[in-house]
Amino acid sequence: NRIIEDLLDLSRIEGEGSPTREPIPVVLIVADAIERIRTAAEQHDVKIDFVEPEANLVVVGDRRQLISAIHALLENAVVYSPRGGLVSISIDRIEATVADDGESVGPVALIAIKDQGVGIPAKDLERIFERFYRVDPGRARETGGTGLGLSIVRHVTQNHGGTVLVESREGEGSTFTLELPMTH
Repeated sequence: NRIIEDLLDLSRIEGEGSPTREPIPVVLIVADAIERIRTAAEQHDVKIDFVEPEANLVVVGDRRQLISAIHALLENAVVYSPRGGLVSISIDRIEATVADDGESVGPVALIAIKDQGVGIPAKDLERIFERFYRVDPGRARETGGTGLGLSIVRHVTQNHGGTVLVESREGEGSTFTLELPMTH
């Protein structure tokens, strides 16, 4: 069922291309995604730390897609964290960044999700956003998931004119950062 749901999600996200556009406070997207992952975090004994930013950052986009992307990142962070681990979420703003096409974009909302999990080997970082790609196929049964979450994240981010960045060290954890263009 989860694979079918994720494939349908991914197909819908790819098919929509440019999603419905409405102004959405970033803090609401993150809060909704946290609420969706709360039970799983409690079951895995993982604490979620989120401090709301002082500024009210707003992006224009599809609320459902954005929540889906952040939820997928939170789900991975929770599942790959050790019992008693901490997943922290921060929201920040930068005035300008350079898009994949070399154009300057700004201002940008940064949503960073950091875990203390197993980390991702450097050799796998290029491939983790591919459909069904698994860093460790042997752990698939233990961690659950469908292998589609990061592909969904990449497509949602691209649909919103943003980028997704990852920093990871084996044994130390990972930080995934969504850069999403903001309304001025």
